[in-house]
Amino acid sequence: MLLPIVLRKKWSGGLAAIVAAAVALAPLAPVSAQQGKGPPILRDTETEILLREYTRPILRAAGLEKQNIQMVIINDSSFNAFVADGRRIFVNYGAIMQSENPNQLIGVLAHETGHLAGGHLAKLRQQLATAQTQMIIATILGAGALAVGARSGSNSGLANAGAATLSAPGEVIRRSLLSYQRQQEENADRAGVKFLSATGQSPKGMYETFKRFTNESLFAARGADPYLQSHPMPADRVEALEGLARQSPYWDKKDDAALQLRHDMVRAKISAFMERPDTVARRYPLSDNGMPARYARAISTYLHGDLRSALSQIDALIQVQPNNAYFYEVRGQALLEGGRPSEAIAPLRKAAQLSNNAPLINMLLGQALVASENKAYTEEAIAILRAAVARESEAPLGYSQLAMAYGRKGDYAEADLASAQAAFLRGDNKTARELASRAKTRFAVGSPGWVKADDIVASKPLSNQ
Repeated sequence: MLLPIVLRKKWSGGLAAIVAAAVALAPLAPVSAQQGKGPPILRDTETEILLREYTRPILRAAGLEKQNIQMVIINDSSFNAFVADGRRIFVNYGAIMQSENPNQLIGVLAHETGHLAGGHLAKLRQQLATAQTQMIIATILGAGALAVGARSGSNSGLANAGAATLSAPGEVIRRSLLSYQRQQEENADRAGVKFLSATGQSPKGMYETFKRFTNESLFAARGADPYLQSHPMPADRVEALEGLARQSPYWDKKDDAALQLRHDMVRAKISAFMERPDTVARRYPLSDNGMPARYARAISTYLHGDLRSALSQIDALIQVQPNNAYFYEVRGQALLEGGRPSEAIAPLRKAAQLSNNAPLINMLLGQALVASENKAYTEEAIAILRAAVARESEAPLGYSQLAMAYGRKGDYAEADLASAQAAFLRGDNKTARELASRAKTRFAVGSPGWVKADDIVASKPLSNQ
């Protein structure tokens, strides 16, 4: 299930732009916040599990295994990855699509882990605070000189000195910050190579990715002032990286064939969900009988074509890999979105079983149970959805389906609370507070439900967080 949602966490516009630019993989424009609600993200169990498997050994080597670092997929087709806090690595789906093998993407993740391990965000914030203090002092001194100069005559040297004091520090401080950011990027490169070598993985993919960006940006960087770049000049950076990477004893190590297949399957899935059907058809023509191509065509067919044909294609995939949870998930999603929720229940049960009850898949199963309009499924849907939101608390889908199940049961207090939680996660604070206020009148004062509703009522508007 590839589910587009909006990350609720508020980013401060100015700081987000500075931080993202400072730690992004390459000198590309950072993803902007969407109406103050955070970047648009994609959710998919198959893709997220693969990314976690890519990062787990790297995080272990970096000493961050117990930090619960999350992987977040950004709904953006450009190649970019970055960290914007100390607990998440953000990856554009375009970075996954454009990484031809696992090693290239793993190299990107190793670089971003280098930023986390180095505490670069906290250090950058300190640099920004120091720069702000320096600017304030310079402004005060400049204003004082201007005032003295004004009393002595507008053309006095003091007046001119005051004007220079006001204008000069900003440029000096800016260059100092950019230099600091460049140093952070170089440190992250070195750390990334170190982590890859420590885990027995090749740094070649990391080097290949950076080299590709170098070739693409050489013209743009021609004649640029290296002291005004937030990243090292491309040629210098890649040359230094190549020197480090080639020293690794794992330079020529290839990706495991099974891992390569999983990587290609995820890329096919993203293509099918995110690209136009004609683009998918060109990328995965009928002449290609490989599993990734068949996967992409089956998904694209159900999204844009004949459900019957799509189900036939999915069933053929299941025959080849009968224990692939994601084939059953896609079959269930196709039936659910095709208006046949009762038929979607069986494949989604199988997908949940094979995926160790992955929360997002269980939310889809809960949705099918609710949409079937069979009251016999109500208690089961509530149990499944409650367990899912307990493990995955930031997915509005789980709460919205839980609200419908409670409504069908006649438990309107819990229905209002779940609806409020769904609205809150979507960033709709006004609706969330209204629903939570109504829920409070239905719960006993001081009960767990009342306390949760009161927390939502008392929450500040998103723009003030």
